Amino acid sequence: MSGFYDRRMVRIFPKFSEVRVDGTLEIGGCSVPELADEYGTPLYVIDEQGLRERMREYRDGLAARWPNSQVTFASKSLPVLAAYGIAEAEGLGIDVAGAGELLLALEAGVDPKLIHLHGNAKSDEELRLAIEAGIGLIVVDGEADIERLDALLDRPQDVLVRVIPGVDPRTHRSVSTGGTKSKFGLPIPQAQALIERLRDHPTIRVRGVHMHIGSQILDLEPFARAVEAIAGIGEFEIYNLGGGLGAEYHDGQEAPSIDAYLDTLTEVARRLLPAESRILIEPGRSLVARAGVTVYRVNNVKRTAATFVAVDGGLADQMNAALTATKFTPVIAERADREPDTTAQLVGRQCESGDLLVDGARLASPETGDTVVLAATGAYGYTLSNNYNGALKPAVVLCRDGDARVAVRRQSYAEFLAPHLSGGPGAWA
Repeated sequence: MSGFYDRRMVRIFPKFSEVRVDGTLEIGGCSVPELADEYGTPLYVIDEQGLRERMREYRDGLAARWPNSQVTFASKSLPVLAAYGIAEAEGLGIDVAGAGELLLALEAGVDPKLIHLHGNAKSDEELRLAIEAGIGLIVVDGEADIERLDALLDRPQDVLVRVIPGVDPRTHRSVSTGGTKSKFGLPIPQAQALIERLRDHPTIRVRGVHMHIGSQILDLEPFARAVEAIAGIGEFEIYNLGGGLGAEYHDGQEAPSIDAYLDTLTEVARRLLPAESRILIEPGRSLVARAGVTVYRVNNVKRTAATFVAVDGGLADQMNAALTATKFTPVIAERADREPDTTAQLVGRQCESGDLLVDGARLASPETGDTVVLAATGAYGYTLSNNYNGALKPAVVLCRDGDARVAVRRQSYAEFLAPHLSGGPGAWA
């Protein structure tokens, strides 16, 4: 690797990425420009081996600290059939937040008992699918879930009650979920009352409590306070401590290690939770962010009041740039060894001034036709992809040992048009 790549990129780009002697970036042994040629751009590329090793680090780390435990993959971060299959193969459970994610998990062959359903506004259809599949846990968000389960259940179902711990971490407001005004879960007094009321329910079996304080959290102290908060509710068989550990997106930003995160959770648990209880955690972003990149082609370099480098994607494939103001790290894949010499606005093709992928991006002599890579976009890029301005949803490719496998094929224009009912020329005149 070059000195530039070592200094600025090694902790942000996928674990199994490197720069070839000619300066070309490769991921999982595959040349990124060649992947762009073969599969088109925008393109999501996943370092499969890096993803698997990250899952094992979580799995083995938690098991060593708390043997009666389970890591569950928060699949909303990367709802791709291959990711469900990899998580199942690596011994993780699956957290789903809707019917589509549940169906993906089942299609991937995940044991239903390892699937947990979340959501603050579950529908009858979602609950019915979950019950019929025989999933392990349903996380109850409030009275509406109880009313629906009462009407749907004809056999016992294990549930957790989601609790608001009253902990508001320092993160973007759109991904903060543990504060007192959160739309998710119940304040502790209401949760205690609901648990007491369900104590002798014939089909709804409360196995424990669940909490989640948010996402992209770079400070460990809020996690400790949240565990302390739910410990006071009572003694249960299961405590789901959520997820939320942050990822590193740019040079100078530092996320706590998995070891430090697990130490924080289990040290508080050893003090306050029953020793025989089962601990669950549900990482998403911190599992998959670093493993994935997004690949673009430069369509336009324009120098006006500023230098604009415009690529063939944007808000349609990287909504997080606008939703959470994430500051991503770009590199030109053909010149990944070069020190940046240009400061530019890296912008997308969507018709919004807010379609800004990187404000003040540092790039190495950007030119039309270059391949630009955004690092650490494995989480929520594919999840939030859309058809804004008629954009086609990108393919997802997994790379490992020089082999590229398509996990999701690129959407075609025929598929884009298929849901629309035209009725023929003049039908809507």
